[in-house]
This record gives sequence, C-alpha cells and structure tokens, in this order.
Amino acid sequence: MKYRRLTQQQLEELHPEFINFLATQSITADEWETIKEEKPQVAEEELDVFSDLIWEGVLSKVEYLENISELHMHLFHLTDKEMKLFSVKVMNPEIDLRTQEGFGWFKRNFQSDFVEYLTASKAYGEDKNVDKFKLIEQGAVITKGELYQWFEQIME
Repeated sequence: MKYRRLTQQQLEELHPEFINFLATQSITADEWETIKEEKPQVAEEELDVFSDLIWEGVLSKVEYLENISELHMHLFHLTDKEMKLFSVKVMNPEIDLRTQEGFGWFKRNFQSDFVEYLTASKAYGEDKNVDKFKLIEQGAVITKGELYQWFEQIME
C-alpha cells in the first residue's frame, strides 16, 4: 500500500465509486459479499488498492496545504516542480492562531516584532504525491490557498 487505507467514513462516502471500482474488475455485489466472507485477505487488498487510487487522484490535484497550530502557520503552495512554504511563528504565548480571537490578533499585528516569517522552497523527492501525503499525515489540510496567496501579496 502506497498511502493509507481510507477511513470507514470516507469509504462509506465513496460507496458509489467503490462499486464502480469493483465493476471494472467484473466483481458483482454478490461476489463481493462472498469475497468478504471467504477470502477476507483479498477483500482487504481490494480496499487498499481502491484507497491508493483515490489518494492518487486527490493528491495529483492538491495545490495548497495549511498546517496551523497554536503559534505556527505552515502554508504550502505545491507547484509542478517544487513545494513552496510560508512559515509564520508568533512569539506571543497568549495567542492561539487556531481561534478566531488569536487569528484576529495576528491580522492586526502581522507586521509587529511578535511575528517572524520564513520562506522556503524544496524540490520534490521521487514521488511528489508521496511528499504531499506526508504533509497531510503530519496534520496539513487541503485548502484553496487564500491564506498563502494573501501572504504572497503582502510579502511582495
């Protein structure tokens, strides 16, 4: 398995897609039930293959990721050739960027001495989707990139 198996909730939400996946392998609903009962290992393998296919499709489309913690923001722009990063560190221990109040403080004070910035870029490894997946596994979430683009504008 290249990534990780989708959660039960994700699999339930992708039920129609999973049915199509089984159909492409000429597996009917009755055959699937038999496989689950008589060959659970084969059923597990099918779920893993399906999960990898879904992850591959999602990751190939991801352009922006955000990982926001109490005092840090890591904003990623995932281009064709490299990963670009805006990193923000808040030096006010009373602030939590994950809250509306904390983020409001940041917007008012983003140019103060209490905020540090770092920009970086890094080439992908052998498989850029694996690199993207690792960021997601570390807590990043897929976004439309509004926050990254805002930083891009103010940093110019």
